[in-house]
Amino acid sequence: MEERRVRLLIQQVEQSYAFGEANYSKGKLPEAKADFDRAVDLMLSSGIDIKSNPQLQDELDRIVDQVNALEMEALKQGNGFAPKVEPSPSDVASDATFVVDPNIVAKAQAELATTKSDLPLVVNDYVAGFINFFANTQRGHNTLLHSFQRSGRYRAMIQRVMAEEGVPQDLIYLAVAESGFQPRAMNGKSGAGGMWQFMPHGNYGLARNAYVDERFDPEKSTRAYARYMKFIYDQLGDWYLSMAGYDWGSGNVQRAVQKTGYADFWELYKRNNLPAETKNYVPEILAAIIIANHPTQYGFDDLTLDPPVLTDTVTIGYSVDLRLVSDLVGAPMDELMALNPSLLRFVTPPDTSFDLHLPAGTATMFDQRIAQIPEARRNAWRYHRVVPEDTLATVARAYRVTVSELAAANQLSETAALQGVEALVVPVSPSVAPSAHTLLYTTRKGDTLVTIADRFGVSLNQLRRWNKLTGIKVEPGRRLHVAEPATVRRASSGHRRRTSAGPAKSQTAAPKTREAAPTKGSSATSKPAHKSATKQKTSSHK
Repeated sequence: MEERRVRLLIQQVEQSYAFGEANYSKGKLPEAKADFDRAVDLMLSSGIDIKSNPQLQDELDRIVDQVNALEMEALKQGNGFAPKVEPSPSDVASDATFVVDPNIVAKAQAELATTKSDLPLVVNDYVAGFINFFANTQRGHNTLLHSFQRSGRYRAMIQRVMAEEGVPQDLIYLAVAESGFQPRAMNGKSGAGGMWQFMPHGNYGLARNAYVDERFDPEKSTRAYARYMKFIYDQLGDWYLSMAGYDWGSGNVQRAVQKTGYADFWELYKRNNLPAETKNYVPEILAAIIIANHPTQYGFDDLTLDPPVLTDTVTIGYSVDLRLVSDLVGAPMDELMALNPSLLRFVTPPDTSFDLHLPAGTATMFDQRIAQIPEARRNAWRYHRVVPEDTLATVARAYRVTVSELAAANQLSETAALQGVEALVVPVSPSVAPSAHTLLYTTRKGDTLVTIADRFGVSLNQLRRWNKLTGIKVEPGRRLHVAEPATVRRASSGHRRRTSAGPAKSQTAAPKTREAAPTKGSSATSKPAHKSATKQKTSSHK
C-alpha cells in the first residue's frame, strides 16, 4: 500500500514539474514557479516520512536541484523568479563616463572637515568622479536618491547590529553599491542575493533551503555581513582594503598586496592590480558617505527617508500558510511577503523554527487566534471573520466545505445562527488544499488594472477574470487576486477531522528578535569572496 502511495505521489510530482517546465519554456515565470512550488509541496504535505523513504528523498532532491538550475538560467535573462527590483547605483554607474569637476573636488575636500564618519575619508579624482555622477546626472541622482530613501526602512536596525558587532557605522553604505537597500535584490550573472549580495553557496551562517533563503532576511543578513566584514578587517588591517576584499575576496586582495608590496587601496588602484568593478567599488561608497553627510550641498534637498519597518516577531515551530496569517491579523498578502522576504514560498517551513514577522501590534492577536487552529492544519485551514449576512451554509459554500465539517470544527450545531460569533475556523483539508500560491494585492492611489497586471507579470484578461472586473479602473484599498485564485475542493471523508475550536496552548513565543548564528571563520586565502568577482561590470573611469 505504501509503495503504491509513493508511486502515485511521484507521478503527481512529475506532472506538476512538467507543467512548470512547459510554462518556463514559454517565458511564463510566475506560472512556472507556482507549478514548481506545487511539485515540492505535494511531497512535503503528503504525510509520508520523506527522510525514511530513499525513493522520495531522491525525488525531492532532484526536483529542488532542477528548479534551482532553472532559476539560475532565468537569472541570466532577468531577475529569475524573484520580484523585480530597481537597479542599484553601482548598476547604473557601470557604463557611465566619469567627469572630474575641479569645483566638486575642492568642495568635497573642504567639507571633509565637517563630515562625521567612523571610516577614514579621502577625496581624490576617483571619489570626485562618483560624486559628480550622483550629483549632476539624472540617472545617478535618482538612483542614489531612491537608495537613500529606502535606507530609512532599515537604518536603525543596521546601526544597532553594526554597533553590536563592533564595525564602523558608515559601512552601511556598502548597501548602496550592493543592492540599493533592496532585500530581494539578485545578481543575474553571479547568483548573489539579498541586501548584502551573498553568494548562494558559502558559509555565512545563513540558512538556505526549499522554503527560506536568509540572504533575503534584512537583519540576519546584516549580522552576517557585519561579522564577515570584521573577519576581513582582522585579515587585512585596513577598511578600504576590507571593502575591496568584500567585493573581490580577501584572499585576492592579500595576494595583490603581497605582489606589489603596497597594503594601500589607492596604490593597488593606480598600479592596476584590481579588477575594474573593485576599483569603482570603494570610491563609489566613499562618494555615497560624503553625499549622505551633506545631502543639500549636492542637490539632494528632496531627500525624505522612508519610515522604518516596524514589526512584531513571533518564533513558530510549525508550517503556516500566509493566507491564514492574513486572515488572522487582517494584513494583505503583499504586506506579509514584504515583511518576510526570506520566504521563498507562501508557507513557512515545517519541523523547524521560523521568525515570522507581523505588522506591528498584531502579535497578541495572532497568538490568540492561531490557538484556535490545530497545529497540523495551520498550513491549510482558514480563519473567517463573521459579517452580519453570514450563515454556516454561506461560509461553508464559500470555502467549499460541508456545513457539518464547519459546525463541528467550531463546536456549533448545524442549524446554529451566527449572531454573537466573531469568527469561524474553516477546516479545509490539507490533502486537497492549494499550495498557497494565491497572492493578494491591496490597490493604491494611481493604480489601474493595466499597471497592476504589468507589475505582477499577468495579463489584463486574467486579472479581470480572477477578480470579476471589467474596464481598467480600480478604487484604492481594494484587495485583488494577482495570481490564480485557489479552488478549494470539499474535504473527503477520509481526511475529515473534527477538532474542538476551544482554547489551545499557543505554539508561539512572545515577540522578540533572534540573532543569526555566528559565521564560521577561515584563513584569508581560503575564505571565498562573498560574491563572484566575474560580474564583468565595465567602467570608463580609470
